[in-house]
Amino acid sequence: MLFDSNIIIYSIQPKHDFLVEFILKNNCVVSEVSIAEVLGFHKITSIEKLSLRQIFNEIKILDLNRIIIEAATVLRQQKSMSLGDSLIAGTALVHQIPLVTRNTDDFLHIEGLKIINPFEKSL
Repeated sequence: MLFDSNIIIYSIQPKHDFLVEFILKNNCVVSEVSIAEVLGFHKITSIEKLSLRQIFNEIKILDLNRIIIEAATVLRQQKSMSLGDSLIAGTALVHQIPLVTRNTDDFLHIEGLKIINPFEKSL
């Protein structure tokens, strides 16, 4: 499963601690884009940054490549979406893995993309 940036962010919040178990229980990977999205937030605290870096050190990170960039380009041509979302969705499509996100509406229009929202599942 490819975890969207928002799931990584939520996982360090005590009120969403169920996500830690969900991440550990599943074969979790993230896109390189998530590192920039998550750690690049201008209001991130040093404690949050440390927690997030620990997560990124434990999770397999999928590199961007030309095929993913081409898939993201096609997605952006089909419908207006952020560059980050298109690269993350492109990564999931190219690797043929489900995308785990809370922002399902951002991805519902993408044909062939399986979406999982852990906030809607009984864990």
